[in-house]
Amino acid sequence: MSRNQLIIVVVAFVIIAAAVFAYYYWPSGTSSQAAIPETTGASAYAVAAEDHTLGSPKAPITIIEYAAPTCPHCAHFDQETFPLVKTNYIDTGKVYYVFRVFPLHPSDGAVEAMAACLPKDNYFQFIDLMFRNQPKWDWEYGVSDIHGALVQMGRIAGLSPEQVDKCIADKAVQDHVNKVAQDGQTKYNISGTPTFIINGGIHSAGDVGTYADMQKLLDSLLAKK
Repeated sequence: MSRNQLIIVVVAFVIIAAAVFAYYYWPSGTSSQAAIPETTGASAYAVAAEDHTLGSPKAPITIIEYAAPTCPHCAHFDQETFPLVKTNYIDTGKVYYVFRVFPLHPSDGAVEAMAACLPKDNYFQFIDLMFRNQPKWDWEYGVSDIHGALVQMGRIAGLSPEQVDKCIADKAVQDHVNKVAQDGQTKYNISGTPTFIINGGIHSAGDVGTYADMQKLLDSLLAKK
C-alpha cells in the first residue's frame, strides 16, 4: 500500500462512524525508519497556529518533529533524547520545538484525536504517556483489541469510553491529521518517522536520534548565530 493510500484510509476509517471499531483492527502500516538524506539547506518552513509547540517562538533554532505514536523509534527519542533537549535547549530559550503527528497506521490518527480532546496543557503529557506505554496498545506489540486498549489509555488521561469514541470520530481532527501528513510529504518528502526539520534542514533519526548527535548539530547552528 502506498503512503498516499494509507493516509486516505486513515481519514476514511475515522470519519465513518459505522466503521469505528473495525478501524482499530486493520494491521497495516509500518514504523520502520525510511532512509532520508541529510540536508542542511535553508528550505522554507513555517509554524502553524494549530501546531503543538514548546519553548519560545523567538528562539534561534526551530525543530519540527514529525512522529507517529506507534513508532518505536519515536518512543525511543521521546524517552532517551527529548528530555535532555528540552532541559538544555527548549527550556533555555535556544530551541522552539514543534510536534506533528505523521500517521503510519490508523491508530496514530486515533491517538492524535484523543490528545486533541484533552486540555491544551495536557497534550504533550498524553503523547508521552502513549509513547511510554506502546506495548499496552500498539498493534506492533501484538495487541489485538486496539480499541479496548485505547479506551484504557484514555481512562488514565481522564476520558470516558464514550469520549474516546467521540474524539476519534471528530472529522475536523482527522482532516487536520491528513493535512499535516500531506504537507509533510509535499514539503519535505517524509516517508518515515521520526523526521526532524531543523531550521529548514531535513534530518532522520539516524542523523540526530541520539542526544550526542542532536547536541552537536544544535551547538553548530548556535555558533553561527
